[in-house]
Amino acid sequence: MPEVTEAYPPGTPCWVDLMAPDQQAALDVYRDLFGWQGEVGPAEFGGYAMCTLNGKPVAGVMAAMAPEGQPTPPTVWTTYIATADADATQAAVTANGGTVLMPVTDVGTVGRMLVAADPGGAVFGVWQPVDFFGAHVVNEPGALTWNELHTADFDAAAAFYRAVFGAEIAPMDMPGAGDYHVFNVGGRGVGGVANLANDPPGTPSHWLTYFSVDDADSVVDALVKRGGTVLVPPFDMVAGRMSVLADPQGAVFAVIKAKPM
Repeated sequence: MPEVTEAYPPGTPCWVDLMAPDQQAALDVYRDLFGWQGEVGPAEFGGYAMCTLNGKPVAGVMAAMAPEGQPTPPTVWTTYIATADADATQAAVTANGGTVLMPVTDVGTVGRMLVAADPGGAVFGVWQPVDFFGAHVVNEPGALTWNELHTADFDAAAAFYRAVFGAEIAPMDMPGAGDYHVFNVGGRGVGGVANLANDPPGTPSHWLTYFSVDDADSVVDALVKRGGTVLVPPFDMVAGRMSVLADPQGAVFAVIKAKPM
């Protein structure tokens, strides 16, 4: 199992977490789907649940809590991008047309974080590691395998993420990839960028989380039995067999059985 043992390079997606109205129900669903172990955490961290796969951290699940008089936050998976300096990243977000939704916050001794939106409105988190660097297992069934920005403006996204994270967004050089782009950090593809025009009309810009699975069709069937929704039925594409789903509380994510490289 590809275990990550050191901090992710700045600009690399390093963690994902889910905010859901019913935290325990979410923990139950993803335990069934991916074999995760997780329980409601300590009160000082808002009950944040660190989910593990074979004892290694893979994702977080938290209860959606709204400040008094505010609407409940959306039920979403959030992609976190690694940084060496959260304060500098926050300043760069603002300077380059982004919006800070939650300013830099210390999370105990584990790290520092913020939540922001790019100029197109796609929301993402930023993580500066201290004692915790992010997902310890990736690219294995039940673990995070890909993070994908869906945007209506490749050029604007490229300018923003280059200025803020030093990432380069470039067209994918692969037959059958169409207008798909790759999110490169240090010359390595660490994520994807898709054209929002291919999403259902009215879909806002967003980051989509992909989890690796052994069998996309069986995971889809299992989720449907738990009350989830199939947004894009399983289909074969250049990277493997994938599907886009919404869990029973509405959080959207994708699963993929990747082709051997």
